[in-house]
Amino acid sequence: FGSWDPAFTPKNAKQALLAFKGDVYTGLDADTLSGPDLTYAQKHLRMLSGLYGLLRPLDLMQPYRLEMGTKLANARGKDLYAFWGDRISEWLNDALKEQGDDVLLNLASNEYFSAVKRPALNARVVETEFRDQKNGQYKIISFYAKKARGMMTRFVISERISKPKDLAQFDAHGYRYSKELSSPDKLIFLRDEQDA
Repeated sequence: FGSWDPAFTPKNAKQALLAFKGDVYTGLDADTLSGPDLTYAQKHLRMLSGLYGLLRPLDLMQPYRLEMGTKLANARGKDLYAFWGDRISEWLNDALKEQGDDVLLNLASNEYFSAVKRPALNARVVETEFRDQKNGQYKIISFYAKKARGMMTRFVISERISKPKDLAQFDAHGYRYSKELSSPDKLIFLRDEQDA
């Protein structure tokens, strides 16, 4: 905390998309996105943050460790969900309005998307679920699901996906769309054990 500097400089700050290094960002492989891809991402991608609330990919940020689910008493309540209130939803509404869109593709974890107050959101939310086969059953395996959310993000960026129906084309690393298990607002992707 003592080393925090409110002034962002090239020495202490990075662009958000390049700063995060978790499983989702490994799947996204942001370091290899082209200039036009980054421009598209800057307009269409938003990243949830416990500290900053909502970030665009090229927004500068300083390294921090503050999970969205952290209990942290503040003037608005007992945790970061209370702190952010409707603000994240309002910022998303502004971004969607600027894009001329009313569909939000949620690729965040439940912990982070819980910071979005859905009643305040003026958008249809489309979600994805990635299931891997293990011992003959398809189930969500956290590590693979996180990485797949990053791969889906990259797919949306590189293919300039703008319609939910086009998400069904996603087939990276052996995943395939399951029409039978999916609904219009929840797209299910399966991957067989040998492809993992």
